Amino acid sequence: MDEANKKGHVVCISFPAQGHLNPMMQFAKLLHSRGFYITFVNTHFNHNRLIRAKAASSSSSSSSSSSSSSSSSSSISFSFPDFNFESMSDGLPPSDRDATQDPPSLCYALLENCLPASRELLARIGSADGVPAITCVVSDGLMGGAMEAAKEIGVPAVQLWTASACGFMAYFQYPQLLTRGIIPFKDENFEHDGTLNKLVDWIPGMEENMRLRDLPSLMRITDPNEILFTFQRDQLQHCLQASAIIFNTFDSIEQKVLEAIKSNISPQIYTVGPLHLLEEKHVPESPLKSFRPTLWRDDIYCLEWLAQRKPKSVVYVNYGSVTTMSKENLVEFAWGLANSKHPFLWVLRPDVVTVDDDGSDLLPEEFSDEITGRGLVVSWCPQEKVLVHPSVGVFLTHCGWNSLLEGVCGGGLPLICWPFFFEQPTNCRYACLDDEWGFGLEVNQQVKRKEVEDLVREVMGGEKGEKLRKRALSWQQKAEEATDVGGSSFDNLKKFLKEILHL
Repeated sequence: MDEANKKGHVVCISFPAQGHLNPMMQFAKLLHSRGFYITFVNTHFNHNRLIRAKAASSSSSSSSSSSSSSSSSSSISFSFPDFNFESMSDGLPPSDRDATQDPPSLCYALLENCLPASRELLARIGSADGVPAITCVVSDGLMGGAMEAAKEIGVPAVQLWTASACGFMAYFQYPQLLTRGIIPFKDENFEHDGTLNKLVDWIPGMEENMRLRDLPSLMRITDPNEILFTFQRDQLQHCLQASAIIFNTFDSIEQKVLEAIKSNISPQIYTVGPLHLLEEKHVPESPLKSFRPTLWRDDIYCLEWLAQRKPKSVVYVNYGSVTTMSKENLVEFAWGLANSKHPFLWVLRPDVVTVDDDGSDLLPEEFSDEITGRGLVVSWCPQEKVLVHPSVGVFLTHCGWNSLLEGVCGGGLPLICWPFFFEQPTNCRYACLDDEWGFGLEVNQQVKRKEVEDLVREVMGGEKGEKLRKRALSWQQKAEEATDVGGSSFDNLKKFLKEILHL
């Protein structure tokens, strides 16, 4: 047997969204640096978006190669040794749109197509010439069909949970919410009649300070068959059948809930986060290490702009890759930022405004005049580099888990939180409670410019802001310790390699 075929071969299958691609790529790089052959799998739609984003970027690789898949919808424009890119169907009609796919439509399609598409993919990879035999499949925690396909071919089926552990445990309660008669709600009045303020004191590891409004937003249903609710509930049940579950977190930040998870489920749990720090410290420098699977073109100019600003003077604003809002909310955020008089860098995706609003002229002309020389608005940016830039002083975020980890554990930044959906309200609750993480302040869902202005000023210069900053820096230090050699996440990665991948 030649050396190539002696390598372990891990197939990494991501859920088709930017916030899931990033941690899967970081984990894939860590495995690759330990000697594994990697096949990284996108859907056709996101694979093509990735190609277009890299082609449009000034930092894109000029190398190109052909995909080993005859059914892939486009040739690959990037290539790395022992790191192959593949794609598979998501079940939706072909599209060239550069925007996040509609979540309900995507979930319906994946329910039908994930398992057969994964079977076809693994069979194709397994029969390819010059490729080592598949020894493990790591699929996203929302790609249960890929896990089932891995079990069918007799290799370890590992799931990577890319959200927080507290989010996992909260999603895990969806059947309990139904059994207890808490949901479905009778009508839409629950949003306004105080129902969501009811305490939830029966979730293991999360007994204190949780309200219904702090649980992942997909539970806010009047129909028990609502697709996003049932999809998330059922995918979590798939996770329970995995060989192991990897969490992008570290022990000290979610200790109580992690202990509860380990007591309530059977798969082996490995906490190996923050993955972006593990990758930074333990993956050797190479073109692969610098590769980012971004689906939008990065605006690199923003780094030059930041370099011209004073230390800790800039407010960085990014709502992530999926969040949408009304034009009214957008305008209130805009004037709150402008009226704070602090410099700001604002990532504003072209598709951030809800589809029922007119997407043209997102911001008023007078706003642009007001922020001249003080504010920069871009469509996308290299966030990890922005968050560690010395000129950035606070992060206004939707509380997605990647953003929270990168902002606090990477940049040591306090947060201004505007959670939108999924488990973001759960993350926000933990971030804003003094007896939990204590590094954030929350913006009301009905955004008002004066509140945004006041929060920015308080966090940038007030006594409360200084307290938040100290807490953020404390958690940053704990994350650094966890990912150092001998730290909990570093050691857990070694255990995973030994116990699951037999390295």
